[in-house]
Order: sequence, then structure tokens, then C-alpha cells
Amino acid sequence: MRVRTLSATAAVVALTAAGLTLPLAGSAAAATTARFDFNGDGYGDIAVGMPDATVDGKAKAGYVSVIYGGPQSPSQSTGVIGQAEAGIPGTPEAGDRFGSSVAPVDVNGDGVFELVVGASGETLNSEQHGSEGTITVLDGSGFNVKGTTVARGTSEFSGIGSTIATGDYDGDGDTDLAYGESSEERGSLRFRPGPLTADPVTTTTLRSYGMGGSTSDLATGDFDGDGRDDLATTWKAMEDSGTFITRWDDQAEPAQWWADADRGSALATADFDRDGTDDLAVGLVQPNPESETTHCEDRLGGAVVLLKGSKTADFGTENECITQSNPDVGGAAEEGDDFGAALAAGDLNGDSRPELVVGVPGEDVGTVKDAGGYVTMNGTEHGLHGGLARSQSTPNMPGTAEAGDRFGAQAAVGDYNREGLWDTAVSAPGENAGEPRSGGVWFAPSSTEETYPLGKSLTPFGFALPHGAIKYGEVLGL
Repeated sequence: MRVRTLSATAAVVALTAAGLTLPLAGSAAAATTARFDFNGDGYGDIAVGMPDATVDGKAKAGYVSVIYGGPQSPSQSTGVIGQAEAGIPGTPEAGDRFGSSVAPVDVNGDGVFELVVGASGETLNSEQHGSEGTITVLDGSGFNVKGTTVARGTSEFSGIGSTIATGDYDGDGDTDLAYGESSEERGSLRFRPGPLTADPVTTTTLRSYGMGGSTSDLATGDFDGDGRDDLATTWKAMEDSGTFITRWDDQAEPAQWWADADRGSALATADFDRDGTDDLAVGLVQPNPESETTHCEDRLGGAVVLLKGSKTADFGTENECITQSNPDVGGAAEEGDDFGAALAAGDLNGDSRPELVVGVPGEDVGTVKDAGGYVTMNGTEHGLHGGLARSQSTPNMPGTAEAGDRFGAQAAVGDYNREGLWDTAVSAPGENAGEPRSGGVWFAPSSTEETYPLGKSLTPFGFALPHGAIKYGEVLGL
């Protein structure tokens, strides 16, 4: 299988009533390097996981597709990358859910990215029962995509591969892997040291959860400003939940550095206030059921809490809660909006300050239920401010807002056309629901002008992907 390129995207956005104009952005920055370049052509690409896709008649066997960046914006796809292809470990089986998660990683530091792919339903025993799960690294730098399994679930219901993150956490120069693991009773967060080139290796449990516990999301950042990667985790159990940061010391030993009782469904990291430490955004924040306090008392329609980075143990002491009830945030807070269900961060206007893209997949557009949209919060010296919104009813956004599209269910950012500004990619896995090829990803370029640049819809039908490519965009590589 010949592979070309892949990247991530981000753009300034708006979802409120038609007629809103985009504020003048800052001057364009110099051309940025691709955030995820799968084939080494210098353009960012977008990885799309389709764990519910049918492969060779096997329901939910799943596969991955990579959308290549290019000078005219993302336009081409690798087609199917899955376990039916030569060089990729495993065999497509019903319920494997290959593509449960996707994440770019530069294993050897050559600037050409590999892709980490989870298969949370993969069965590893001969009786074909259970769902141990696997995590595979795909290398697309050659003529054919090749894969290496780097982690396997350790019990019948481990289900690894739903949540993954990468970074050099222990500071040895190799990229490491963190992932959630489940069981019949308790879940855990596990650490797999690099290099990500072979399996098996010894893994470490960083934390165990209570009854029914599972990892909701993971994110990598430098929250204390020491130049080393830290790991943020948000999790939920039946009677407990929270968010915490794991930090490795100079002896490469991990320890919990910070913890909070609030949990969320999505995480994003960036130094929004440019103070030298990464901040942590937690989307769809909810309080711990055993706690009497929460950062966001008002959570109608969903809320995002922004926790400010710190070079001391005071991380998160400064924080702010963002909802669509805020006067400068586009849209209106309504039950079921799911404001914060997806998060992505990057500099979209070239002013060297990151913006935060917030997915609102349950947003009603007029009388159209759950059509969805997204809001872009502007980075300022005081953190995040403002927040215009965008939907498929916004000018220059292709398509039509339809019930159940859930536009904004996933978001990613990156410079996909190498114009020097990061762009936005958002998905609508409910687009054309019920059809043999459903869902889609929308590319929204950034601009320094007071207008919305023309976006592009990228769909499994347009890429001529096989029937059974459903919920395209359910999973995006960030």
C-alpha cells in the first residue's frame, strides 16, 4: 500500500447565527513544521480511526485511513489501513475495533511520523473470547505500511487501545507509551517504556482505579516548565473519579504530582498564557460523586475548566470555568449541547498564542437537533478569551446542518497546507447516518482576513472507501 502524508488541523471558528464575521487575526507566522507527517512530504496529515467499520464482512473489525495534507489543502486518502493488509499484525475479526484510538509518534526522531493505533476489542486467546486489546505502531515511510505490536492486554477484558498517549516521560530520549486498561472489576493506567519498536516489554501500573474504573482521556504536556514531558489523566469509576498528573523524577521514577476531584471526557494542553508552563483544559467537566466542591458549578450544556500551569505544586490553583453562558462565548448553553466533548489546542492566527477549539456536537442549529458545531477560544496573555462558533450553516462551511450529524464530535489542529497558519479539522460521525458510508471530516483553513476561508468536506464516499466505512471521524489523530 503506497502512503503519502498525514497531518492535523485547526482554524478559527464560529457557530452562532449566520452573519458573524471572523475577527482580524494576527500576522502569519513563519511556516510551521507538520505536526503529523506520515509520509515525509512536509505537509501535515490527519489520521482517522474507524473502529466500527466492516472489513471483509466482519462487523466492527475496524481500520484506519490517513488524509494527506497538500498545497491545495487535505485531499487524498491512503484508503484502508487495517489488519487485512500485508505487514500489519493480526487478522480482521468481528469486534476487533482496530482504530479505537490513533496518535502520531516520531519513534526514531527522523521527522517522519509513525502512527500508534489501538484495537480495543482484539482477542488474543485461541477460543476467541474476551477483548484483551492490542496497540500497534504503523510505519508508513516506505512503499508499504508495516506494523509492530508494542502492547497487549494482560487479561480477558483488558480492552487496551481505547485511550493512548505518547511522550518521553522518563527522560531517556525514547518515546514512551501510556494507556488505559480495564478488567472485570477495576481499571488501571499503564506505562510502556520506549523505544516503541518491539513487543513484549515490561509494563508498569501507574495507578489503579476503583470498581468499574476506566481511563477517559490522556494528554501530554510540560505542566511544571522543567522541559520534560508529564502525563495528564482523567478517569471515572462507579463511586470515584478525578484528574491527575504523573511526573517522572530525575531517577526516572513516576509519582503523582497533582490531583483533583473533577473529571472530564476530553483533555488538551498548551501554554495559553505564555508563562513557560503548559495549562490543562478539561472538557465536559463533572464533579466527583463523593466531593462537595467542583470548579464548575454551572455546567448547563457542558463546561470546560482551564487549569493554569505552575513551576511549583500550586498547579491548578488558578483556574477558570468556561461555558456557553459566558457572555463572550458563541452559542447558548442548553441541555445536551456537550460543550467540551472534544478539545484541540494550537496557534491558529499566527500570534504565537495557542487557541482552544471546543467541540459542541450536541448543539442545536436553529430547530435542527444535535447538528453540532465548535467554538474557538482565543489565546491571550490572561488565558482564554472570546469564542466565536461555527457549524455547517456557517458561510463557506460545506454541507448542511442536519439532525444527528454531531459536527464537532472530534477536533484536531495542524498546518495541513503549509501556509504558516494552523488549521482546524472537525468531524461529524453522524453525517448521512444509516448509509453504508457515513460520517465525515471537515477542513477549516485559518486566515488573517475578516472572512471565513472556504472549507472542505472529506468523506468516505468522496474517498471511495469500501461500504461499511461508517462513523467516519469517530476517532481523529491529534
